[in-house]
Amino acid sequence: MAAYKGITPFGFLLRLCAAGVLVFSTYNPTGHSYFHWVTHLATFTPWVALAGVLLLIGWTIYLRATANSLGLLGLLLAAAFFGTLLWLFIYLGWIQAGSLRAMTWLTEIILCGILAIGISWSHIRRRLTGQIDVDEVDNDV
Repeated sequence: MAAYKGITPFGFLLRLCAAGVLVFSTYNPTGHSYFHWVTHLATFTPWVALAGVLLLIGWTIYLRATANSLGLLGLLLAAAFFGTLLWLFIYLGWIQAGSLRAMTWLTEIILCGILAIGISWSHIRRRLTGQIDVDEVDNDV
């Protein structure tokens, strides 16, 4: 049996990119997203339904993994961390809080970060502490 290596920076980056595809294809301020596609269509086609189902599958996987890994307290701490970081950037003048478009982008980037951390947290936790998260119970005993 191979030794457990845990998550790598590249593995985390892949999860972050996948979260970005999920979040930004669902909605983004450019007007090119599933939300805009659905709201501006005259007819609902099978392609729209298929894209919606695929997005729903992606959101279910990411939200469930994030909720299971981080729990309510972890989600609150992650949101507090990123929210405070955003506040700091506004306070330092690096970001203008008056721009709805900029705040939308930043909020979605924060959501990508929380989802990527959530889906990676079990690996990160094992690497840091040696503890393992287990969701399934083997009934072959």
